[in-house]
Amino acid sequence: MARPAGNIRLKSARMAAGYHSQQALADALNVGVRQVRRWESDAPPWPQPDLAQALTRLLGQDLNSLGFTAHDAARPEDARRAVLGGAVASVGLAAVPSQAAVMQPASVAQDFTAVTRSHRRLYWSVPPATLHPAALAHAALGCALLAQTAGQTRQRTAAALAETWLLAGRIEFFDLREADRAQQTLVRALQAAGEAHDPLLGAAILAHSAFIPAWAGMRDGAAERMAAARAYARRGPASSELLAWLDAVEAECETRCDNTRAALQLIHHAETVLAEEREHASPAWMDWFSPVRLAAFKGNTQMKAGHLPQARETLQSVLDALDPGDDKQRTVVLGDLAAVEAAAGNPDGACQYALRALDDLERTWYAMGMDRVREVRRTLVPHQQRQSVRELDDRLYGWSTTISALSR
Repeated sequence: MARPAGNIRLKSARMAAGYHSQQALADALNVGVRQVRRWESDAPPWPQPDLAQALTRLLGQDLNSLGFTAHDAARPEDARRAVLGGAVASVGLAAVPSQAAVMQPASVAQDFTAVTRSHRRLYWSVPPATLHPAALAHAALGCALLAQTAGQTRQRTAAALAETWLLAGRIEFFDLREADRAQQTLVRALQAAGEAHDPLLGAAILAHSAFIPAWAGMRDGAAERMAAARAYARRGPASSELLAWLDAVEAECETRCDNTRAALQLIHHAETVLAEEREHASPAWMDWFSPVRLAAFKGNTQMKAGHLPQARETLQSVLDALDPGDDKQRTVVLGDLAAVEAAAGNPDGACQYALRALDDLERTWYAMGMDRVREVRRTLVPHQQRQSVRELDDRLYGWSTTISALSR
């Protein structure tokens, strides 16, 4: 005689939600594993009202779709209200038999995350105007998948979706210079991080959003977002790199708001944090920060504070330490070195660094790098009759550079 198959519907829904063992689902529901075994048996008992709500919420399907039959005499009427009445009555709809939801398998989270990871790596080499539409299309797919996943599968998909929205927001702000659009995108990223229950990802998104008011000179708005970012970071296992990066972001915001003294103090604190040993590793998505990047923040702040010899030394050490693939960061550092030389009364030296930045920008466009070069050119107005400045203008306003800047 064939052995009864048991409640295949519940088992399938459990696996699709990412709970690969009965114990995993039991832990998520805070019940004993014996209770899950009974539900997955050939004659599953109807769950108690509180467990019925938790089970349907966790697995994303109603009890009928999960294999619980309505003819069970022990089924209490308040269970019917808990499962159907709560959500249906709240929107004024009549309770009608529902069709089983189309649920994606647990593997969908891994597959969706793999594309997110690839986009994250492509950011450093693919032109932003090319990558941005792909990231938005991937985010649209992720939103659709959230409605077809549950449990741990939904949580993992939401985390990857939050990363995707964060990437799109970074491109919009740093590469495309569309601050308003970036603000809306980062809100979507924060919502997805909330679905994923990932406070560290939330901290990263909030810190990125602080750049937006800071660039507009709104110090209070930036400070409020940084306070929120630090609050989120305290809720999770934050690494030294993440905590130091929060200091670096706040330092750049202070620098943008002409408070270089506070910025240098924050950078010093970040250096101390990085030197400390912490047990927590950085998240895989945090690929934009390192001690070298912190030094780049420091050099820019030293330059803005008027500490030109220190800034020159710091930025030159950063330039020497950058990896060959760090083209975007290199354009920013070269722009800052050009600004140092311009402030020191060396227009020829400033033009040499600016031309090197333009060489990199022709290969890898980065709006922040071009902004640095243009800022330097504005400071060279008193020297615009010099041959070096004219050569810079020929490159800065050449056909290819001008068209490239306008098209991006």
